[in-house]
Amino acid sequence: MSVPPAPVADSVRLAWPAEAVAIADLQRRVWAAELPPDVASDVLAGVTATEMSAAWEQAISRPPQARFRVLVAVEESRVVGFATTVPAQDPDADPVADGEVQEFAVDPPARHRGHGSRLLNACADTLRADGFTRARWWVATTDDALRRFLTSAGWAADGSSREIGSDDVELRLRQVRLHTDLG
Repeated sequence: MSVPPAPVADSVRLAWPAEAVAIADLQRRVWAAELPPDVASDVLAGVTATEMSAAWEQAISRPPQARFRVLVAVEESRVVGFATTVPAQDPDADPVADGEVQEFAVDPPARHRGHGSRLLNACADTLRADGFTRARWWVATTDDALRRFLTSAGWAADGSSREIGSDDVELRLRQVRLHTDLG
């Protein structure tokens, strides 16, 4: 009589290079779901899934900085979310003390099942383990759900804002910066 394998617990861990394709596919799904349709089609047309996979594979296997991390949220061995943590890049940041959550995404069908909370906690733990004492996060001004999620977890706006996008001003994204103490 064989015993069925134990279910794999939902978890968050460092990404493996072999998961680059899954991360790129998830990122494309999130962009398609969250960006305005015309913006999503322009952004997705500007980069292929193969190019994105290659970029993720390089970020995982040969990160651009020693304290650059790619984390994945896993449900039954399937990548359902990802995040990156890095030294904060802002001109007013202390590169020793200030870390940043740069990317953060949970697959829309996998939301509201704890993956975002696990991923957020893993980001804080990873930043702390890398020696950061504070964390920053740029959030789209229109992303009320993410802002509510972060403020409920202790993050707060620090008064900084920015606008990023294409040089031709066709694609622009307004963001506010949130921060938290990692102590």
